[in-house]
Amino acid sequence: MKRSDTLRVIHNFPDKIWDIVIIGGGATGLGAGVDSASRGYNTLLLEKYDFSKGTSSRSTKLVHGGVRYLAAGDIAMVLEALNERGLLLQNAPHLVKNLKFIIPNYEWWDGPFYTVGLKVYDMMAGKLGLGPSIHISKEETMKAIPNLVEKDLKGGVIYHDGQFDDSRLAINLAQTITDNGGYVINNCGVTRLIKNEEGMISGVECFDSENNRNYSIKAKVVVNATGIFVDSINSMDEPNHVKTIAPSQGIHIILDHSFLQGDSAIMIPKTDDGRVLFAVPWHGKVVVGTTDTPVENPVIEPRALDEEIKFILNTAGKYLVKKPRRKDVLSIFAGLRPLAAPEDNTKETKEISRSHRLIVSPSGLITMIGGKWTTYRKMGEDIVDNAILLGGLENKECVTKNMPIHGYVKNINNTGHLYVYGSDIAKMKAMIGQYPELGEKLHPDLPYLKVEVIWAVRQEMARTVEDVLARRTRALLLDARASIVMAPLVAEIMAKELGYRRKWRKEQIRLYTEYANGYILS
Repeated sequence: MKRSDTLRVIHNFPDKIWDIVIIGGGATGLGAGVDSASRGYNTLLLEKYDFSKGTSSRSTKLVHGGVRYLAAGDIAMVLEALNERGLLLQNAPHLVKNLKFIIPNYEWWDGPFYTVGLKVYDMMAGKLGLGPSIHISKEETMKAIPNLVEKDLKGGVIYHDGQFDDSRLAINLAQTITDNGGYVINNCGVTRLIKNEEGMISGVECFDSENNRNYSIKAKVVVNATGIFVDSINSMDEPNHVKTIAPSQGIHIILDHSFLQGDSAIMIPKTDDGRVLFAVPWHGKVVVGTTDTPVENPVIEPRALDEEIKFILNTAGKYLVKKPRRKDVLSIFAGLRPLAAPEDNTKETKEISRSHRLIVSPSGLITMIGGKWTTYRKMGEDIVDNAILLGGLENKECVTKNMPIHGYVKNINNTGHLYVYGSDIAKMKAMIGQYPELGEKLHPDLPYLKVEVIWAVRQEMARTVEDVLARRTRALLLDARASIVMAPLVAEIMAKELGYRRKWRKEQIRLYTEYANGYILS
């Protein structure tokens, strides 16, 4: 997957009419791109920043039906999500795995109540279920999560859901698009929608920020899959466009594994203010979250609010013997959910459905709003089904239900951090065999190797130190301070690969240090 390949096609064939042009390189856009390219349509995906830089790299790292949505009565969405969870585990076993969750019971009625509810959850998953829900004793609960508060504990309920690495899936989806003949490009944002004499959208203008160059691109169908920014693209289509997104902020903190000690995740289904709290083992650390805070204006780099930080630390401290404090936080990150704006403005964001909704404007712009990572594939299918009708494209069936994603390995050995590269591991190890120094670690406290920087640049379209440390590897999220220490070495390796000089290295180190400091809780 090389950036130059897409630029060459755009530059050399300015009159090419693409079947489908997708704006946005997050979960929704990448899902649409995979669906479109795999059906054989001429597909181009444009991303203003980097793939999954926004919301799609800031999730709770779960592929799930949504236990709390079941409790809220959103049955249709849970059924769809459970089905998609099973398909994703089937199609990307190198990135998605079965994770055991425990709901600790501190009231005598919690055990029967949650056991019955989760049996329904299992039943809805059908053949794609990940394992049966069962009630366990107090002793079994403490054995599974040794750091759980034992006072008043009655027992626990085990259920199963999926866990994944969000930005790694995003990169593999981008690679899957190119594997199927499509084209993707990052750092290339759409600046204007082009319309024909009848007022119908016939293409886009975009700006390649890396080369400071504008392009006009013709298309039969244009898709707005920009997540929290869909309203800005819709305003290019209709200046008086009515707001469709109600952004909701969710934050997460990263702690050392000693705060959990077991391999199971904790799910607190109802905290003091009615929210859900997860403590999830991930890449040797623990992800704790999340919040649900309404936000007026979406931004690409949201920051945690002080009240959100206090909520996470205080709530986690009620259930963990080793109570987390600000100084224990290795990294903190915030993401904005692109929730569909409700007709009833009195609803709190936690009450707004996570279902997706597709809109087609009078000029033919397809916009997808809402949704979540778990249902990315179905959103892509829905988008392309509508694009076929709108663009008069040859009708071709969706093939993504049973299509392996780039990196697919059926029986992946998920020991060692390189497992997320799946079938590409052999090529990376071959590089280390030829140049042993590439097997050296970038930092003693994190597992990442020099070869991963080379691979990110050559095969995954990484263009900046941030791309490598935040999304190709997850160093920024796992330990923000350590990632800053890694930045000079990463910049040096990248500069050599990309042909940049000392000035670029210095600027990249400065920019990344400023950026990563926003992930450190002082």
